[in-house]
Amino acid sequence: MYHHATRAVLTSRTLAVDRMECGCGSGAMRETEVKLRLSDAAAGRRLLRKAGFRVSRRRVHEDNLLFDTPDRALLAAGAALRLRRSGRMAILTYKGPAVVARHKSRLELETTVASASTMESVLFALGFDIVFRYAKYRTEYRRRECSIQATLDETPVGVFVELEGSPSVIDRTAERLGFDVISYITDSYADLYRASHRSVEGRAAATGSCKVPH
Repeated sequence: MYHHATRAVLTSRTLAVDRMECGCGSGAMRETEVKLRLSDAAAGRRLLRKAGFRVSRRRVHEDNLLFDTPDRALLAAGAALRLRRSGRMAILTYKGPAVVARHKSRLELETTVASASTMESVLFALGFDIVFRYAKYRTEYRRRECSIQATLDETPVGVFVELEGSPSVIDRTAERLGFDVISYITDSYADLYRASHRSVEGRAAATGSCKVPH
């Protein structure tokens, strides 16, 4: 019963999201971003300081849970529902289907929640399952004269700077950091984790090593 109710809610939400995408609704925010791979976190901090960025939120550990229905309706639609624990904060985020070209752009709706554990229980009660989990350390940066956000993300699959803003400002900022468009990464962190996992399994199979546990 809960699963059918959840599908009905998703259908209603899809209609509402379509209105927001067309500019018919209020409270919609479209994020445009790219990731840039770094050699290490220290190099990232140096590049960001040199480009005029300053820390707006200190380094914090993030635990991210991705939810979906049992039949993976969100995945099929190219959407995502994420519950994030970030230090003492908890944030629930819906991400719509992505438009990927040189940059990645998608609708993003998010809100802070008082209790991550309670929100997790609500999602379970609605019929959602946890389908993926990943963690990282994130430091947030800003430039006074520039409407762009930069984050330095330290993950088990590499260190990245993520730039979020308008396409033109992203391009200028990436160039200022020493990167060209060939360096742009539009994969999500979940995609990068999965790709890394497949790569490790492939190397293990080629060398006859034990299979990486799932």
